[in-house]
Amino acid sequence: MEQYIIKGGIPLIGEVEIGGAKNAALAILAAAIMCDEPVYIENVPNVRDTNVLLQAITEIGAVVERIGPHSVKINGKKINSICVDYEFIKKIRASYYLLGALLGKYHQAEVALPGGCNIGSRPIDQHKKGFEALGAEVLIESGMVKANAKRLRGSHIYFDLATVGATINVMMAAVLAEGDTILENAAKEPHVVDAANFLNSMGAKIKGAGTDVIRIRGVKSLHGTEYSIIPDQIEAGTFMMAAAATKGDVIVRNVIPKHLEAISAKLIETGCQITEEDDAVRVFGQSNLYHTNIKTLPYPGFPTDMQPQMTAVLALARGTSIVTETIFENRFKYAGELARMGADIKVEGGNTAIINGVSRLTGAEVNAPDLRAGAALVIAALAAEGYSVIDDIVYIERGYEDFEIKLNGLGAQIQKVKCEKDIQKFKLKIG
Repeated sequence: MEQYIIKGGIPLIGEVEIGGAKNAALAILAAAIMCDEPVYIENVPNVRDTNVLLQAITEIGAVVERIGPHSVKINGKKINSICVDYEFIKKIRASYYLLGALLGKYHQAEVALPGGCNIGSRPIDQHKKGFEALGAEVLIESGMVKANAKRLRGSHIYFDLATVGATINVMMAAVLAEGDTILENAAKEPHVVDAANFLNSMGAKIKGAGTDVIRIRGVKSLHGTEYSIIPDQIEAGTFMMAAAATKGDVIVRNVIPKHLEAISAKLIETGCQITEEDDAVRVFGQSNLYHTNIKTLPYPGFPTDMQPQMTAVLALARGTSIVTETIFENRFKYAGELARMGADIKVEGGNTAIINGVSRLTGAEVNAPDLRAGAALVIAALAAEGYSVIDDIVYIERGYEDFEIKLNGLGAQIQKVKCEKDIQKFKLKIG
């Protein structure tokens, strides 16, 4: 099992390039199978989740060609199965996007129930509600979601809550339905907009993405396209938090600053200096950070996927901070790991963390319980005194490409290791 070994206490300084958005890529790669012509997609992050999805797409007969590490060509013309039960697909949440893609194109789909990080329940009731409104019958049995429709017809659908997954999934099915569809209380996240823009580039007729009402006029078929995925808001935010926690000075390039406003605003509240360019954000950390309160909300609110990383920063901020999680009920499993490093953090009621800032953290061996929590522990380790070992980094690699390489480029002392011998070699080298 691979680990990270980190010697902390070094301010991160320099520039880092952000890759394509994982969450957008997963939706777009799934949607790419909806036409029978080649689709070229650029700025695809080369991470575990996208690679698993591409393998699953290959398993059902689509032709997938890697043009380069971040470019792929997909042709769904030769798909020969609507059943996606590839072994590893169960490990990623975005497997359900293949439901909407296959249902829209073939009017039937069978996809293994989604997995991913264990950060709380991820019900698919709103997906089911949307598909049924379009005329599909949806059953869940033997660990599979099965959807079938004689025909798909546009409908007026009101989501009970703003959910990214259901918004994208139902939007995909609706673009090939007969007539018009209206999605109300739709999610507004940047990757919803990116998925809609991608579908429109294939000939779909979607208006209103990025607002809470999306209007879709069904078309008979989609065509090939070339498309570049937006930068990853969460990867960018993670490096911003790392700069703040280590009191560094980092320019985060290839970003859309508008997507980072909620993150930037909270860092400014802690005392960090933030400057923006057209496609870059500079974070200048301060020797004294100040407490603030966080409440996760759907976009444009503070993203749940940035909550653990922000908590790692607040562990070193003066005063008492309160972090409230409203999206997932199981997102504070990392709190005990931060406490092993000296953080004063108490979780109450499962969805609220009270953090009393401490003057320093110390290195420890900790366990990454999920993707974003793992990134938070890396941030804490970078700021801590001494050596830390992060176990179960397979979670981190689900969503961060070349994480340790990019951090080393900013002056961090971090290395991926496989055994105790590697850890000792690192310590002897670093001293």
